[in-house]
Amino acid sequence: VAMGVGIWSMHFIGMMAFSLPIVLRYNVVTTLVSMGVAILTSGCAIGIAGGARLGWHRLAGGALLMGTGICTMHYSGMSAIQIVPMIVYDPVLVAASVVISMLASFSALWLAFKLRAGHSWQLAVRRFSAALVMGAAISGMHYTGMAASRFVSGAYCVGGIPIDNQGLALIIGLITVALL
Repeated sequence: VAMGVGIWSMHFIGMMAFSLPIVLRYNVVTTLVSMGVAILTSGCAIGIAGGARLGWHRLAGGALLMGTGICTMHYSGMSAIQIVPMIVYDPVLVAASVVISMLASFSALWLAFKLRAGHSWQLAVRRFSAALVMGAAISGMHYTGMAASRFVSGAYCVGGIPIDNQGLALIIGLITVALL
């Protein structure tokens, strides 16, 4: 739950940082579904990395599952923005975000499996370095996905809840830090 909420909150706060000349409104149910996808995907990833063996087939399958889950979380979160006309996506950048997500997932699972045992300071440095790499990869997927989105001039939001982005980002950030 902590890992899933951490990944989701980074994406959602990143979406709120996206600036448009209109107030964005988010469908609450769709937003919560995107968080659920992140939590479920994280649970699967921990289950895969926590096994006794991590062969190439299991690693590749886990990366596919986790990468798909991260992309599903991101793009379902984007679909929570109820905007007319709908968001259009650049297919090349969407494909790039999927590739980044898959490669990041592969690396994360491999590193989590390889660096899970031991207590030396060198291992702690490797774990910290791996966390930085994974944070950069997840952020890279997010910002590539955001760069893929195209909003039409004159678009407007319908339904959903108008939010104060700064206030909600602060609340989500504090809850996530408290959970972690």
